[in-house]
Amino acid sequence: MDVSEALYTTRAMRRVKTDPIPLEVQKKILDAAIRAPSGGNQQNWRFLLLDSPDVKAKIAPLYQECLGNLWKTFYAPLIAAAAADPDSPDSKQFVRVRNSAQYLADHFEEYPLMLFGFSKGDTSGSSIFPAIWNAQLAARAEGVGSALTSVLQFAKDATLVALGVPADEGWVMNCCVTFGYPTGKWGVAARRPVHEVSFHNQWGEPLPFDIPAPLWP
Repeated sequence: MDVSEALYTTRAMRRVKTDPIPLEVQKKILDAAIRAPSGGNQQNWRFLLLDSPDVKAKIAPLYQECLGNLWKTFYAPLIAAAAADPDSPDSKQFVRVRNSAQYLADHFEEYPLMLFGFSKGDTSGSSIFPAIWNAQLAARAEGVGSALTSVLQFAKDATLVALGVPADEGWVMNCCVTFGYPTGKWGVAARRPVHEVSFHNQWGEPLPFDIPAPLWP
């Protein structure tokens, strides 16, 4: 696969099939992950692949509770705003995102494969997240969709217990990535244009170029 296609079309894919991910594909996902840059080449990371129905069944209610609490707290103003003005573009966009996130929670146990990323002494995530992104790009190259979530941080202790992670070794759970063969189509995600989110030399100074449309394809 062309690298630009992988970069432009590897977006969150939460609606996936329950078909298992072959071991050969799992190998490629993990091998790509460990090739990512690592601060000081310390490689203070650990990766845990999860496909056990029993373990997923333990974690699913934790995930659902955490997401439910987020809807009631942090996202409550956005939910109220979307309900008050359902026809606005912002409201429609938020509802789509919320439905997608809720889908993951509702179908947590059905995802055929998950990858948990852990790090030690990497408070910024500067090593673990490039590795996770490598894993997601490798999955995309094999036609496997993925979605990164950190919602389980709100139930990290119970999640670590469910995964059998030693409590006294200093490992921090950074994220969970779900994998599966998508039910929909790949595509370039809609984003705010570059000039709205980027500056040049000084904060607030405009870029010396425009990108009115995606540069790929």
